Amino acid sequence: MSTGRLEAFSDAVIAIAITVMVLELPKPEGTSWAALHDDLPVLLGYVLSFVYLGIYWNNHHHMFQATERVSGRMLWANLHLLFWLSLVPFTTAWLGENALAPAPAATYGIVLLAAALAYFLLERVIIWDQGPGSLVARAVGRDLKGKLSPLIYAVGIGLSYVTPWLSVAVYTVVALVWLVPDRRLERTVGHQEFLVEE
Repeated sequence: MSTGRLEAFSDAVIAIAITVMVLELPKPEGTSWAALHDDLPVLLGYVLSFVYLGIYWNNHHHMFQATERVSGRMLWANLHLLFWLSLVPFTTAWLGENALAPAPAATYGIVLLAAALAYFLLERVIIWDQGPGSLVARAVGRDLKGKLSPLIYAVGIGLSYVTPWLSVAVYTVVALVWLVPDRRLERTVGHQEFLVEE
């Protein structure tokens, strides 16, 4: 099977998650800028979660551009990832509406950790299915960011019971690290296309 159908389904799930998040944003009470103050935690949670979903969408797209075919294992690994990403709107709302309480901050981190592990598993399934010489395997290499992120999420989850705002700061740092463009897949796919054209 080609990757097109899997990508389209995944795109739709991520788009729906973003839509659910924006529909859950509270309407400000009043017409001044000060009216936004009470809703600031919810708005900042939305921004962070939007960035995370955007990062997953972008990296997912690039990974499947380098994937030659889809296997049944990949479909299940992809659904596993989408399950965790579909929980982002719920944890975002709970975190934002409860002024950074410990349990919502920890739950938000648990979902981020589970999504990171699910993405890593999907990556490994693709490499296992297509071999160590595949485009994805060559592009991913040692995947330092992918291996360090779950450890940092675990630290953030632990911090949520000490200082919840610090745990959210840790989650934000991970997002910022992933916002730095990771061109490994893009370069590898581009190089492969150049070789094919020659």
